[in-house]
Amino acid sequence: MEPSCLPFSQACENNKSPILDILRLLLAGSASVLEIGSGTGQHGAFFASQLPKVRWQCSDVEENLESLNIRLKETALGNLPTAITLDVNRHPWNCSQFDTIFTANSFHIMSIKSVEAFFCELPHHIKERGQLVVYGPFRYGGDYTSESNARFDQWLKDRDPDSGIRDFERISALAQGCGMELQADHAMPANNQLLVWQQATQSGY
Repeated sequence: MEPSCLPFSQACENNKSPILDILRLLLAGSASVLEIGSGTGQHGAFFASQLPKVRWQCSDVEENLESLNIRLKETALGNLPTAITLDVNRHPWNCSQFDTIFTANSFHIMSIKSVEAFFCELPHHIKERGQLVVYGPFRYGGDYTSESNARFDQWLKDRDPDSGIRDFERISALAQGCGMELQADHAMPANNQLLVWQQATQSGY
């Protein structure tokens, strides 16, 4: 695959700088990040270039790895290794433990069963006092944060009935169920949120 033909996400280009502004603070004490659902690799390539002390491990399902790794190889960054295969529905995941786990614009694409599978496996791969950072749109108390998010949710469900914008309360309950405490809920551009949880104690999972 030629570099010029690599998949491209305009949303990644639009949101990478606002996300980075918060990651600079969140990752001050982190040496390693696992990104789940790295997609085009634009986030991984950008964040690794801007956070040289953090080892940024990209991952995605097998069918996305070829184009993802072409982009990562182009960066020639020592803190951005080859992406690994990771399907949240297949346990155990193909990795060890990390200081931080990051995922962007994934929960509304996954089925809710896949989101539950994500949280089921999460404790095995996050270090004690580690962080989970999730970017994307959410509903609160069953309500959308904007009319555009309501339209987006309908579009998602028309395309795939198992997808859709998730309720913050359900996601937070799943995180709490695997020993994590909510630390922050940052409002982001384009009606998105950046949610941050921290592992409270050694979970024993």
